[in-house]
Amino acid sequence: MNGQPSTKATLESVAKLAGVAPSTVSRVLNTPDKVPQKTLDRVNQAISQTGYVPNLIAGSLASNRSRLIAAITPSMANLVYAETMQSFSRVLKDNGYEVLLGESGYDLEAEEKIVTTVLSRRPDAIFLTGIHHTLDCRRRLHSAGIPIVESWDITPTPLDLVVGFSHAEVGKSVATYFCDKGYTSFSLASAGDQRAHVRAEAYLKELSARGQTDVTPVIREPSPSVALGRSIMSDLLDQKKTPFAVFCSSDVVALGALFEVLARGLSIPDDVAIMGFGNQNFAMFTHPALSTVRVDCISMGEKSAQMLLARLQNEQTGGHSFDVGFEILARETS
Repeated sequence: MNGQPSTKATLESVAKLAGVAPSTVSRVLNTPDKVPQKTLDRVNQAISQTGYVPNLIAGSLASNRSRLIAAITPSMANLVYAETMQSFSRVLKDNGYEVLLGESGYDLEAEEKIVTTVLSRRPDAIFLTGIHHTLDCRRRLHSAGIPIVESWDITPTPLDLVVGFSHAEVGKSVATYFCDKGYTSFSLASAGDQRAHVRAEAYLKELSARGQTDVTPVIREPSPSVALGRSIMSDLLDQKKTPFAVFCSSDVVALGALFEVLARGLSIPDDVAIMGFGNQNFAMFTHPALSTVRVDCISMGEKSAQMLLARLQNEQTGGHSFDVGFEILARETS
């Protein structure tokens, strides 16, 4: 290293090295299928040698396409969201798009800031997790004039497109399952995100409609974790007689609850029955195997990408809403 700044590679310097006109380099970058193979190889070699990075923002001003899709998820640490994002990204990359990922941490204000930032990058479309957004965020999204898909929920009034399922139906179905199994005492162990609140409310409402009064809900604001599940279960066991059935807001919370029950020498499901949510990849391998609610995370990501691509290509999407449904997997904990 001689301490001198490097010379910035430009489209013109690439063209000079390749022995072609700058317009030919532009064609290689924008419409490579219309360039002879020998010229294509020569220009690509020059790009490689110079380290040239095209100004895609400038190109998008002319073509009105950035080939960039923005995606916002609550947490990449949560495997269910990670699986959705991986399948979403895979479909888009196979079709020539790149995905810019943002993590909101279950915070609507944080989501609004990310949306504001990514819209300044002129994405061709945007993927959101959930249907709840701040008013300013909704205004910015409407003003952007680009395709938008909301996921992991369902609504008759999406911003644009929606791919998900009914969290209210999940809560209702779990309550029905527990009642049909003969349980008469119930609990709820939930983290504080918006979708978990919807499931919890529907679960408690259905138990009430069935005349069940021995119900102890515990909802806490931190993000889902094994520690949170164990802490909530500890409090429940200190204040509630067994046996009872508990619906957890996620498999991670359910795993913590399972650990606490076993640590106290109690039996699952005889003393405490546990139902998780998400069917994470460890759920069937716990001992006893965790009962949970399965959602097809992979199909949700794939369908979201396909609907955005259809919109970008001015094709009919077959509707603005797609319900992937869910399934209760009754294993050994219930």
